[in-house]
Amino acid sequence: MDEKTKNIIKNEIEQNPVCLFMKGTPESPQCGFSMAISNMLKILEVEFKGVNVLENEEMRQGIKIFSEWPTIPQLYLKGEFVGGCDIVKEMYENGELQKKLEEKLINFKKKN
Repeated sequence: MDEKTKNIIKNEIEQNPVCLFMKGTPESPQCGFSMAISNMLKILEVEFKGVNVLENEEMRQGIKIFSEWPTIPQLYLKGEFVGGCDIVKEMYENGELQKKLEEKLINFKKKN
């Protein structure tokens, strides 16, 4: 990965408290796994930035190297890599994701 791509990735993660590297956009996901995480964040009413890796092959490969994680989507909360779809889904279902959002002081909709 070149330095430029690395800096773009770092900047996205630093500038956006909730950053999702995904295939497609939050409005139009291009894969089921990206759609799943995007929908979980939307259900929780979390404000997040979706970074479409399909627009840039260097970004698509670079994020895998950056995170040392082989698949996309990838979720970051306040600079911390959380995981891919399976991990985030499990965390969402058992309440860990909501706890993590609370710990990081990220606003989300709590269930009544």
